[in-house]
Amino acid sequence: MFVLVVAAAGYIARGGADAKPLPGTPLRDLGAQRGIEVGTAVRSDVLKRNRAYRELVAAQFSSVTPENEMKWAAIEPSRGDFDFDPADEIVEQARDAGQKVRGHTLVWHAQLPGWVKDLGPQELRAAMHEHIRRVIGHYDEDVGIWDVVNEPITDRGGLRESVFERRLGPGFIADAFRTAHAADPDAKLYLNEIGAEGINAKSNRLYEIVRDLKAEGVPIDGVGFQVHANLKGLPPDFVENMRRFRGLGLDVAITEADVALKLPPSDADLQAQARIYAEIVRSCLAVECRSLTFWGFTDGRSWISETQAGRGAATLLDEHLRPKPAFFAVQRALGG
Repeated sequence: MFVLVVAAAGYIARGGADAKPLPGTPLRDLGAQRGIEVGTAVRSDVLKRNRAYRELVAAQFSSVTPENEMKWAAIEPSRGDFDFDPADEIVEQARDAGQKVRGHTLVWHAQLPGWVKDLGPQELRAAMHEHIRRVIGHYDEDVGIWDVVNEPITDRGGLRESVFERRLGPGFIADAFRTAHAADPDAKLYLNEIGAEGINAKSNRLYEIVRDLKAEGVPIDGVGFQVHANLKGLPPDFVENMRRFRGLGLDVAITEADVALKLPPSDADLQAQARIYAEIVRSCLAVECRSLTFWGFTDGRSWISETQAGRGAATLLDEHLRPKPAFFAVQRALGG
């Protein structure tokens, strides 16, 4: 998702204090007992300057996803000029904490540098190939899972009108996966999509695309369901939907989970949020998903509050890094 990084109020903005350990068994250990990675999106600037944030990431999660640092605009702002430093910092922290890293994302219509949008078809294809090769090659020893293509489908079930679709045609998706596989044959490669949790026009088109990719021998390993929810909850057919993708021989993962609330949330809202988070975990376990990643873990650093006026409180911990009912609900759902 798009994230506008701004300063947030509260404890998370102060960097000197150690993290107060959260009660109960860490989420990463509970996930290990159930055979899944439990992860979070992280930000390199906060990891660097905020010890409490850094300690909680290491203690609670078995995988991390760079929230913005591996997106095209961040990592290759001008053609051939790669800035790996912020993402490298996340990878180094993950290595020290014994965590896996999910690479996010190689080809996406948003957060693109302007120079990409100005390329003609041949140049764009060459630039896409080079970008994928360079980024995967840089991280081939540290990143074993990649969101290769992100959000290529509209809510109505068409291919999103992006610079890639307009100038390269629908075959850009298969091309990106083949290029990624050639760059690292051992990496797991995912198509990541938003709003495809229920059986609807978008998820039907997603199913058709990945079914056809598999039939054509394109090296795709899994589908990521983002699950940006609110108090309406999850679609009743979420598990059924994920199972049909599993039936294609694909892995499934929940890649960007959060539950947005209207601000300020009531106690009833927080309890309802906790129930939805528990349902997200149970849905993941029901289909033997490979991983469950929360899109941030503290309300002090959440794209929801930073981009959606009047909404926020979407994560497991409050802005002071204190556990909310949602945190305990996730623990219980994982068997804690």
